[in-house]
Amino acid sequence: MADYNTVTANSGTRTAAIDAGLRAHMNKVYGTMSVGMLITALAAWAIAGLATTTDQSQVVAQLPNGKMLTNFGYLIYGTGLKYVIMFAPLAVLFLGMGAVMRRASAAGAQLFFFIFATLIGLSLSSIFIRYTGYSITQTFLVTSIAFAGLSLFGYVTKRDMSGMRSFLVMGVIGLVVAMIVNIFLQSPALMFAISGIGVLVFAALTAYDTQTIKNQYLAHAHHGDQEWLAKSAIFGALNLYLDFLNMFSFLLMFMGSSE
Repeated sequence: MADYNTVTANSGTRTAAIDAGLRAHMNKVYGTMSVGMLITALAAWAIAGLATTTDQSQVVAQLPNGKMLTNFGYLIYGTGLKYVIMFAPLAVLFLGMGAVMRRASAAGAQLFFFIFATLIGLSLSSIFIRYTGYSITQTFLVTSIAFAGLSLFGYVTKRDMSGMRSFLVMGVIGLVVAMIVNIFLQSPALMFAISGIGVLVFAALTAYDTQTIKNQYLAHAHHGDQEWLAKSAIFGALNLYLDFLNMFSFLLMFMGSSE
């Protein structure tokens, strides 16, 4: 009986340690993601501020909605550079980020993530010119509530969501292709369909990625590799950051009020 009680006590101690470690791991994931979102928001707001002006002496061009652009604003919104800015984050994400973050140290991977978040801020800065501040704030709050609920579901559900991976990857690729095509077609109907599908795909990805982060920690926690766990938290933060950002962008197409 004493031996049984000892084994039970040790098992309970290990379980408590894993639960505490998992909570700390998830807190780091959400904390890193939140810092990335803050960097993106500040970068987008600052760049939009530099790109527009109310000083007539600095006006280089005027947009149809009345916004007046500075030299810097015309350069990033009125020339071919806007396409470079638009696709640069995709190029970094698909061509280089995975390899760089795998080879880098945990500190290096985190720095690269924050640089990527700044680049995303540059590409998203035009929302402060296209949409009202109220609609951006409203959409952000709705996205935050939806994200919290979906991430919580992914964390607590007992259902294995791993079978959704192929479907979700194909959905993301399809969205990217459709958005590139619609740059040339400029079809409102296609954009509406893209927005609706995009919200659904990234809502599902939020729950799926949260469960994946949790399962990866549980599968590797006993190894005690702190460097791997630190990098895993950064990878998880990146995935959830992208889920939130894309869900926000697609919802903004529905809910945003134009300037």
